[in-house]
Amino acid sequence: MADNPVQSQPGLSGAVKGAVQPSLLQGFPAPAVPAGPALATHLPVARVLVESPLPHLDRPFDYAVPAGMDSDAQPGVRVKVSFNGQQLNGFLLERMASSDAGHTLVPLAKTVSPVPVLTPAVSRLASAVAARYAGTVSDVLRLAIPPRVARLDKEYAAEPKDRSSPPPEAAKPATAGPWEDYRNGPAFLRHLAAGGNPRAVVNSLKGYGDSGWPQLLATAVAATYASGKGAVVVVPDYRDLDRLEQALLALLPEEAVARLTADDGPTPRYRNFLRLLAGSARIAIGTRSAAFAPVSNLGLVACWDDGDDLHIDQRAPYAHTREVLLLRAGQEDCACLLAGHTRSTEAQRLVEAGWAQPVETDRNVVRRTVPRVVNTADSFEQARDPLAGIARLPGAAWRAAKDGLERGPVLIQVARAGYAPSLVCETCREPARCAKCQGPLAVGAGSAIPQCRWCSTPSQDWQCAHCGGRRLRKGATGVLRTAEELGRAFPGKTVITSSGDQVKAAVGSGKALVVATVGAEPVADGGYAAALLLDGDSLLRRESLRAGEDTVRRWFNAAALVRPASDGGVAVITAADTAAVGALLRWDPAGYARRELSLRAELQLPPAVRIASVTGPRAAVEHYTGAVTAELAASGIQLRAAGPAPVLLAGPAAAGRAGKDVRTLLFFPYGQAAAVVRVLRATRAAVAAKRLVEPFQLRLDGVDVL
Repeated sequence: MADNPVQSQPGLSGAVKGAVQPSLLQGFPAPAVPAGPALATHLPVARVLVESPLPHLDRPFDYAVPAGMDSDAQPGVRVKVSFNGQQLNGFLLERMASSDAGHTLVPLAKTVSPVPVLTPAVSRLASAVAARYAGTVSDVLRLAIPPRVARLDKEYAAEPKDRSSPPPEAAKPATAGPWEDYRNGPAFLRHLAAGGNPRAVVNSLKGYGDSGWPQLLATAVAATYASGKGAVVVVPDYRDLDRLEQALLALLPEEAVARLTADDGPTPRYRNFLRLLAGSARIAIGTRSAAFAPVSNLGLVACWDDGDDLHIDQRAPYAHTREVLLLRAGQEDCACLLAGHTRSTEAQRLVEAGWAQPVETDRNVVRRTVPRVVNTADSFEQARDPLAGIARLPGAAWRAAKDGLERGPVLIQVARAGYAPSLVCETCREPARCAKCQGPLAVGAGSAIPQCRWCSTPSQDWQCAHCGGRRLRKGATGVLRTAEELGRAFPGKTVITSSGDQVKAAVGSGKALVVATVGAEPVADGGYAAALLLDGDSLLRRESLRAGEDTVRRWFNAAALVRPASDGGVAVITAADTAAVGALLRWDPAGYARRELSLRAELQLPPAVRIASVTGPRAAVEHYTGAVTAELAASGIQLRAAGPAPVLLAGPAAAGRAGKDVRTLLFFPYGQAAAVVRVLRATRAAVAAKRLVEPFQLRLDGVDVL
């Protein structure tokens, strides 16, 4: 039930009624009640969602609509309201004839803008996302609706009120294009062009050229546009966005496409948001927030590389783009496309559940499209090069780089940025730590003195705390050190680096060595002649449930940038012979996803089940999890719990928080997810309202907690 938290005060609400304090001086009349503003005669009650991060305030509140605001105070507009003595922002959800609050309502303080930025469809989607992640709707809307630019609001309000969508401009004649290589690809496009709602998972074979993944997505969007419907496409970062936009503009009118990303700045982002709101653009492309774009008559939602961590919002409620789009596809009954060079275990679960259909290629198409993959750890290479197992650049990798440089650029993928990002004791191989803050020691380019990566303190007289040794050795080699070594190995050749804040989007077709960290690989014109995938064992040894899955995704993303084997393209991987390496050798991302999901189902780990992590002070975590488990037990639901266990922090904050925070993990099946999340959310709101414990973090389906 909606209510009003603000106590009515004379002067604040003109509708306040009640007894008036009589005068203490006889003969003087009592002061009159201040007259308030007249209220709107039609639908005088506004239901408002107040912007607040507090869980117990995550509900609408009723306010009165003054007559002077009647025309501007429409559903979807931004407003200011008096709330507990403060002026807070909010969104007007709906207008009503009456309220069940049970007391006189406080009037709206102000309509910030007459532009209805919150559409009913986006409002429903935000509520569904908040319910799935046990978060607040206000936090979701912070991501969904970009910050206001007043000048653009005035321009929008000055435009004609009839903003019905104009007839769609004709797109260029659409063909199946790159979808011809997929068995059921043309059928998928025909279904889209007919206005249907197919749901598919596709593994793209190429990452460059006219048949790369941008053209694959652009062709699907063009088919949707031809049916008279709109589309939303979300990619991980601005480099992918630029490539997708270029491919779309080759098929669609420029006016039909609007890009939404914070990297463009507030003004272009908000202008494109208003274009979508007005209906002048019907194709929304962008990063995470584009999943909420106000596209009317939506026909397709698509996500590229849904396994990328960049699709996860780093603020509460930590929603994943893929899940937002899946919820939207269900609410608006539209088509859904999950595409990538690999297949995430979440996408595989959708395929095995029958919710989505796989769009796959025949093996003969795979063989003529992808590069030849060589593993330096197999028995053949080990026999030719006995030191291949311990060398960072085995003989096969060196020969592939040498031969590739005769034909074009060569990509070298490394695991870490920097020069020597980690040091270890030469005697006992324990990580070298700073004596001041216990941070990791590293060596920068052009410096022989190790220093702490956390506090930057030099460690000239370092001594190992485990064995007393004083000699250091590199525990890992970064991109700069790798580039330096390759420059000496191939004198006279151009060496290009791409990492950190110096990421390059593309390189030419000239003969050069391109050294890049994982995820920062530039696209080469015409593809790379060869790729060396170094530090594979280091990536696979990460302490993460998804280490193998993430490593396979990064390998495939890099190998897809290499020319086909028929053109001499080769990808060399330097890692022990594992299932992950086998997936790349066979070029079988779907098979690896099936294997991973099967193992997770057997162990009852995500994404076979859902997971909630509760992190914070021990007293708060134990109080909350105890209340949740007791509430669910009363309903006959038993949760599988792990913890509380101390949280191992990293970074400068570790010294101050070490040993103070714990984490408890709660596992529950999808069949009980709705009931469990409802209790998690309600209990969190109740605990926050009573302020019985210190703040804690509740996160659902976090990929980094295991």
